[in-house]
Amino acid sequence: MHLLSSSCVFALFVTALLRQVSGLETVIGLYGETLEIPCNNGAIKADVTLLKWKYNKGEGLPGDLLVKTKGQNFSISADDEYKDRVSLAANFSLLLSKAKLSDQRTFTCMVVANADIAEYPVNMVIHKMPTDLEITDKAEELGIGKLTKLGACVAKDANPAANITWLKNNKPLVAEGEGVSIQAEVVVDPDTGLSTTISTLEYSAEKKDADAQFSCSTQHPGGVPLVSSPVTFSITFSTENIKLEVSAPDPLVEGANVTLTCVADGNPAPTSFNFHLKGELMPVENTDSYTITDVSRNNTGEYKCSLIDDPTMEASEEIIVKYLDINLSLSGNVVRRADEPLDPHLQIDASGDTQVSWTKNKVKLDKEPKFTKVTYSDSGLYECLVTMDGLSRSASFELAVEGAPVIRHLTKQLGDDGTHKVLICEAEGFPKPAVSWSINGTLLDEGTFTNGKITHKITVVPRANLTVSCTVSNEFGVDTRAINVSSLNEDVKMHKQDSADDSDQTKLVIGVVVGLLVALVVIGIAYFVYSKKSKQGSWKTGEKECGSSEEEKKLEEKVEENSQKAEV
Repeated sequence: MHLLSSSCVFALFVTALLRQVSGLETVIGLYGETLEIPCNNGAIKADVTLLKWKYNKGEGLPGDLLVKTKGQNFSISADDEYKDRVSLAANFSLLLSKAKLSDQRTFTCMVVANADIAEYPVNMVIHKMPTDLEITDKAEELGIGKLTKLGACVAKDANPAANITWLKNNKPLVAEGEGVSIQAEVVVDPDTGLSTTISTLEYSAEKKDADAQFSCSTQHPGGVPLVSSPVTFSITFSTENIKLEVSAPDPLVEGANVTLTCVADGNPAPTSFNFHLKGELMPVENTDSYTITDVSRNNTGEYKCSLIDDPTMEASEEIIVKYLDINLSLSGNVVRRADEPLDPHLQIDASGDTQVSWTKNKVKLDKEPKFTKVTYSDSGLYECLVTMDGLSRSASFELAVEGAPVIRHLTKQLGDDGTHKVLICEAEGFPKPAVSWSINGTLLDEGTFTNGKITHKITVVPRANLTVSCTVSNEFGVDTRAINVSSLNEDVKMHKQDSADDSDQTKLVIGVVVGLLVALVVIGIAYFVYSKKSKQGSWKTGEKECGSSEEEKKLEEKVEENSQKAEV
């Protein structure tokens, strides 16, 4: 092997430095990680004779790290803090473990290739994200219109120092005017060199901030945004508005309970109020409600509530207790004599407009029942229903019209099998009249006694013509009516006679029609003979065939008349 003398090596080194074209590259590494510092950005040829890594200790003093000669492994030349932290990558990059802020310096790669010597300095920058971002020293409450310290946002152990932005409902807050003030402070740890940023926010709150969420964020170089957990604050302010709420059943009727609640928008909310109960002052402590029990129509009116410490701050509401009272002049069982007048009077006392409906025996009536003269058919159960705004009241009476019975109809009819007759007696009266017949018969049916009406049917088998009477009676009188009933044999004879009469009448009509037809034929023949003779005489004598026009006209009228009779 050919070795160069030391004087030759020095000459070559000086020559290389004179010809060197150098530049400063910057590499960013993460705190605590292993740094890879490239040599000439990784563009190193394989025929490197000598490669050396060194660093700037400061004040122009160099420090050696490691050396690699061609064909040999690298050797560590550092004897300080880098002794156990440096290594060489395959592409000649310097590997530096457990990066610290003190590693922020210039590292230089010197390369000897053939007769050339080059140096490639690299400026190392170390970044570190904050370990945490949180809001501390939070205010217990915020006052409206008053600049108050809301809290401090702390970003710990970062490099470079974190830049903090305050957010309200995820929108940045800008320190402008008198409502927002932001002050930032950076503290450097003397041991690690890491920076802690403390940003203090002073804020003048508004009512709408009662539910606002405040947070802070930072965007570190090369990292993702970091946002703190949101916080909310109690916003304190004096009462500006007050209202009175009424809690009651709908509809509010007598006997119910009503709760009055005074709602104020102050924070903290007032706990003492005055309730004005129609002129009566009722103060309450540690509550915002007052309950009126068992209300009546007399409780209708205006109610108010106000603050005890500011009586001018008040609210009011109108309370209306609804009521519905009815009084029907008739009730229970009502008895009237037939033909007597009856005028049920309904009196209504209500807090509003009402609707009235009437029924008789559960059937709706078109109008209120009034009677100039009651009849038996007017008997029945009368009910009235009065409604108003969800309230309803009802009343009823049952009318019974009494009097002496009267037979309205007495009829007869032949039974379906023709072997008996059915006698029907229809009567009115009250109490229920007793029905009797002047002939023994079989009871066929006694209809239901409804509205003073009764129908009584019996079956009889009369052997001779007779007169049958129906008698109805009750405690007020008696009525009787008679009807003629023929025997069944007589009915048969009358039926046959009626049939014979019908046959004779049919024969008579047929004879009349035949006679008229014969007469019509005879008249036609006579007219034909007469007409022929007249024509013959005229031809023989040579006279005009005019004949007697009057005779012809009379003959034609006669024929027409006979023809009409024949048609009839």
